[in-house]
Amino acid sequence: MLLYIILALASIFAAVWLGLLMTVTAEDWATAAYNKVLDNRLEVDRLRLKDAKKRAQLAQYTGVSAKVMKLFLSGNNEKKIAALERSSEQLQAGNLKNVIAFDMPGYVVLRKHPAFGKGSLFKALLVKHIELYGRKHAVNKTRQLMARMVSYPLIGVAASLAIGVIALGMGNVMGGLVVMGVGSLLVLVLTYAAYDEVSDRLNKRHDAISRQFPNVVSKLALLVTSGMIMERAWKETAFSQELELYQEMRKTADELDNLVSPEVAYSNFISRCNTKEAAKLASAIMQNLTKGNFEIGVLLKEMAREAWLERRHTAKRDAEKANSKLMIPTMMLFLAILVMLMVPVAMNLSGF
Repeated sequence: MLLYIILALASIFAAVWLGLLMTVTAEDWATAAYNKVLDNRLEVDRLRLKDAKKRAQLAQYTGVSAKVMKLFLSGNNEKKIAALERSSEQLQAGNLKNVIAFDMPGYVVLRKHPAFGKGSLFKALLVKHIELYGRKHAVNKTRQLMARMVSYPLIGVAASLAIGVIALGMGNVMGGLVVMGVGSLLVLVLTYAAYDEVSDRLNKRHDAISRQFPNVVSKLALLVTSGMIMERAWKETAFSQELELYQEMRKTADELDNLVSPEVAYSNFISRCNTKEAAKLASAIMQNLTKGNFEIGVLLKEMAREAWLERRHTAKRDAEKANSKLMIPTMMLFLAILVMLMVPVAMNLSGF
């Protein structure tokens, strides 16, 4: 009887998933294709940045050391980039073979039930995606993640239950229960992991921006105090490296070149970075737009001094955390060595 109940439950989940898949519209496919193109572009940018970092590292070496390091840093991702660009071209031409069908039932639920797009979960993800992808792409990226969080549990739990029932029917009671329990739990854990990954990426991004801030503000202070106007100094600094904070500065420089008002451009910079350091820097620049270089130069120097002090304090805190984390493996290693020493002694004593 229990087998029939579990099988019926698995059938219901599978039927719901298939029913949703059968009602996918052209609008849903278009949204999924747009998100796939965006994913391809982001991956292309990541691979190009990776290649640029390799070239920058290789440029630091000369002579024999350069030839040695070329063995480790040679090669690029041009083939992968070309494949991703071809995939994007095919999607934009209407060829949807690269769209993942497993996501589509989730898009149907979001379309048929707009309340999913107004709930607290959607809004929380939207805020995070605005920071990661900008306002232009944030809504679609949020819909993509929500669609996966709806679709994958349905088909995943259904598959786990169905496989478990088959194992139970074949007499493997323990195996069947393990597949149903662990499989269903694993699907739910992976679904939550997809949600948690957004927060993890955001935290890593904040940490990276905070680490890069002292170098940025120091270079700005140097350029401004040497007589360069703020907008030019900002652009020079933005294009000096390929890291996260510098990329956000480039976006602000592009907005200023496109005649976006400085107040709006720097406000967008604050919202994209969402760190206290970036907010402090942009606010100081906006407050001193009408003043000369001397005042903003002095302010940037003081800000750089404070940033380096904070960087040193952060490094000390990180070192203390690392030491505390190393305490447990150190103690385990000590116990292992102690056992290795004591066991032969005890065996020799027992032999007398």
